[in-house]
Amino acid sequence: METMTIGRAKLTWLNGGVTHMDGGAMFGVVPRPLWSKKYPSNENNQIELRTDPILLQLDDKNYLIESGIGKGKFSEKQLRNYGVFEESKLDQSLAEVGLKAEDIDEVLMTHLHFDHACGLTKYENNELVSTFPNATIHVSQTEWDEMRNPNMRSKNTYWEENWKPVKEQVVPFDQEIEVADGLRMIHTGGHSDGHCVIKFDDGEDKFIHMADLMPTHGHQNPLWVLAYDDFPVTSVHVKKELQDEAYSSNRWFIFYHDAIYRALKFDDEKKIAESVEREQYPYE
Repeated sequence: METMTIGRAKLTWLNGGVTHMDGGAMFGVVPRPLWSKKYPSNENNQIELRTDPILLQLDDKNYLIESGIGKGKFSEKQLRNYGVFEESKLDQSLAEVGLKAEDIDEVLMTHLHFDHACGLTKYENNELVSTFPNATIHVSQTEWDEMRNPNMRSKNTYWEENWKPVKEQVVPFDQEIEVADGLRMIHTGGHSDGHCVIKFDDGEDKFIHMADLMPTHGHQNPLWVLAYDDFPVTSVHVKKELQDEAYSSNRWFIFYHDAIYRALKFDDEKKIAESVEREQYPYE
């Protein structure tokens, strides 16, 4: 597992599983000859997208950014269609750092699409229960409302089994919340109406998790947004605004989906200056 320290924050990437989604959908209107130079694809035109939660240890508390895809949550058809070659091994990852799921104090959910939220619940004696029973779950009010009342498009990604068992743990917020000193969740919209990003500031040490506004390093171009985005024009504008601030303040970009990099920092020419690369784990 990869670990890095940014100011007071220690980040550790856990094994939350993987999906392989259509590259065309993940890069929207961008032609394949362009995006394929930035991010590799397989023979089925799918790109590897990790779903690895980030354990954030800050001021003696254990936070989790996103929740992974869980285990035993997909049908055979879904496993095939979503390219799930590996399901979550979250318990094993936590054990490697001396923790259990019960030790997670707060879960920070940028949004609740299935590839981010399936790990919130698990099967226990054929019943769905909370994976993190002692945690407060933070998500925007807009996202929480749509999760429980999806429209005909979003019902394919907002699954009842991912929210009902944890509804008593969810504490939604409006536009912004400071979860801890210097750690903020900010509602952006774009990818989903309730999508959020996470920022951390500790003096000169800073990071941003842009979630699905910039799911991989291949999506650095502010115009390259997903066909899955509900509000792509919003995505373009808010993405550029967030990136410009991050570049000017020398923030680390941290990733949940990127199969190559865990974290990146860019120079004045917006080229990679520092990186934390992902170790390659063989599929079981």
